[in-house]
Amino acid sequence: MAANGNKNWKPTKLEDICAQITDGKHGDCQDEPDSGFYFLSCKDVANGKLNYEGARQITEADFLDTHRRTKFAPTDVLITNSGTIGRMAIAPDNELTRRTTFQKSVAILKPIASRVEPNFLYYALQGDIHRLIEFAGGTAQKNLLLRDLRAFEVSVPPLPVQRRIAGILSAYDELMENSQRRIRLLEAMARALYREWFVHFRFPGHEKHPRVASPLGDIPQGWEVKPFSAIASYVNGYPFKPAQLGTEGKPIIKIKELKAGIVTDTPRNLGDEIPEKYNIHDGDVLFSWSADLDTYLWMGGEGLLNQHLFNVVPFDGISRAFCFHALKGSMPRFRALSLGATMHHIKRSALDQVFTLLPPAPLRKRFEVLVEPMHQQLITLTKHVENLRRTRDLLLPRLLSGQVEISTVATISSTNESNRSLSSEPTSTAHRKHIL
Repeated sequence: MAANGNKNWKPTKLEDICAQITDGKHGDCQDEPDSGFYFLSCKDVANGKLNYEGARQITEADFLDTHRRTKFAPTDVLITNSGTIGRMAIAPDNELTRRTTFQKSVAILKPIASRVEPNFLYYALQGDIHRLIEFAGGTAQKNLLLRDLRAFEVSVPPLPVQRRIAGILSAYDELMENSQRRIRLLEAMARALYREWFVHFRFPGHEKHPRVASPLGDIPQGWEVKPFSAIASYVNGYPFKPAQLGTEGKPIIKIKELKAGIVTDTPRNLGDEIPEKYNIHDGDVLFSWSADLDTYLWMGGEGLLNQHLFNVVPFDGISRAFCFHALKGSMPRFRALSLGATMHHIKRSALDQVFTLLPPAPLRKRFEVLVEPMHQQLITLTKHVENLRRTRDLLLPRLLSGQVEISTVATISSTNESNRSLSSEPTSTAHRKHIL
């Protein structure tokens, strides 16, 4: 099947515009922690980037042997080709790229620069990802065979047009990355403040507070040791039935949405028959007690909470900011109490077994005054990223199909956009209408 596109753009097989299309090693490598040589799999490819956190590191000899197959280099385009099909990334020009190779679940495409702009190829495949996934065969586990990938066709305009399209779309990705960088910085600042004050006890005026013995060791005088069940209530999510999973209404928030956000296939429900206590809002603290034991600050707007997640509702006098960071810092202790060999979970009784320190109310208030604005900015930035992503995703197929003339699309500026207020949805909506 030929790719969709402007009638004057030539459908071209990937093998005709790529110098090489291969996949990673069909076998294993010897692990060597801290070697600096990475052996990534499909789970490490997501949202247009490579994730090195917790990634496998292997011996230099195994890296060099595998690298002879992949020859991974800057501007290579990556597609996951087994398990979860169709996750993509493009290789950045940095030192990590030169020390990375892949398992067989990742395909590596090497664009021929004289025929196709690498960033254009990346976006062209993203825009046609559902058709690409249809090429995948297999029953128990889907696989996108290299021969099918090589035969896959995309519509290729002249290079100047490719570069213009790639420039427009990559500007949105750059803006999203700028905001995500600010998000990571704010998260690190809030986390560091909690640890400095409430873990290392270097809070304002700490020199004047003697230490006293407690079940958690020596702690500042006047602080209390409390189980997590004593600082908040934990509302388990609603047990939605398959018949209640629709396409209209509020999104149903599961662990998937906590990790990847609300996506097109997120189930929805009008919420008319769902009790109010299962509604969640920006800033709520969500605790996944099954499968993925972690704590999240929800920043996705109104939704309905699915089972296997707690909405953490602090008791009077205790803020959501304090609860979030206390829980987040205590997750290793909760995980140590988890049950199950493959699907880990905790019982509600774990909330009585894991303890936290409760500082005096005035100190907690000082912490809240500093951290709550950070959390609000996190929410604002997250919504800004989502606005940009929606705009890009609306624009992408129209540019690739030739429905929108690139000469009519205003180029957005990273500098100008960064200086613009991030707080209003109407601005972003108007911007989308303008460019589309």
